Amino acid sequence: MTNNSTSPARLAPPVGGFQEIDGRRVFVHRSGSGGPAVVFLPGAGAVGLDYFGVQQGVSQFTTAVVYDRGGTGYSDPLPLPRTAAAVATELHELLRAEDLAAPYVLVAHSLGGAYAHRFAQLYPQDVAGLVWLDAFHRDWDDFMPPAMGLAATEQMAPGPEQLEQMRPALGEMHAELLATYPEHLRKPLIDAKASDEWMRVGIAERSRLVELATELKAGPNIPDVPVVALTVLGTAPAQQAPTSKRTLRELHDGRTRMDAALVSAVSHGEQRVLSDTHHHRLCFDRPDAVVQAVRDVVDRAARP
Repeated sequence: MTNNSTSPARLAPPVGGFQEIDGRRVFVHRSGSGGPAVVFLPGAGAVGLDYFGVQQGVSQFTTAVVYDRGGTGYSDPLPLPRTAAAVATELHELLRAEDLAAPYVLVAHSLGGAYAHRFAQLYPQDVAGLVWLDAFHRDWDDFMPPAMGLAATEQMAPGPEQLEQMRPALGEMHAELLATYPEHLRKPLIDAKASDEWMRVGIAERSRLVELATELKAGPNIPDVPVVALTVLGTAPAQQAPTSKRTLRELHDGRTRMDAALVSAVSHGEQRVLSDTHHHRLCFDRPDAVVQAVRDVVDRAARP
């Protein structure tokens, strides 16, 4: 398949390669060996290589996989948003194309939680365990103040002009977050993240959260596998200014109760609360906590 476009979405990624799924290229990078394979599901606006640091930690004890959903990052473009089923099916095909034996440990960050849950609904026998990194939950609205509900969150998405105003701050943030990355990864990633295309993708993926929750509610709960949920209670400076202290308190309380409900629904569930980082920074500030959570789920999944 040839593609002459030179936009960053079609540039050669600095590491990894592609699998062809349904006639499209899907970016994937794996490291380490052994099983169960651990698969990172990025949040909206994030790409697989944002999890490179924690992937390296996990690859010390098992196979670790990062990838870009179709329509995002280095993968070929697709109209967004997509159904959770479409994303889950694509991931299932990708892991088979990579010849990775099931079952897998899914590590879901933010919006990635919707796709991990759908994967578990469609392929329960292929899930060995789940690591929930401050991730999306289908019952979000039951736990959150209305001002922070899914419908309200959809409305808060920045438009093209706002995005343009945010560009310098986002560039600084990416440069700081990726500061410890090897240079051959850091520079191309920062450049690609500054592109209009990549910036628009994150907003598009967040545009139908209510529909995603409805899709997940029509299916079963997560299977009874080991789960560790990292609940992040630090607040980003950008969120502090426009949000009242009371709403932030309700948000943190809701998150804590929501993840507690998630882990209590399985036989081997555990919640770990982190207050020294915030949602977007979790894997950069606390890679130790993320890698430990993955290791613990991998160990528990291996027990009969």
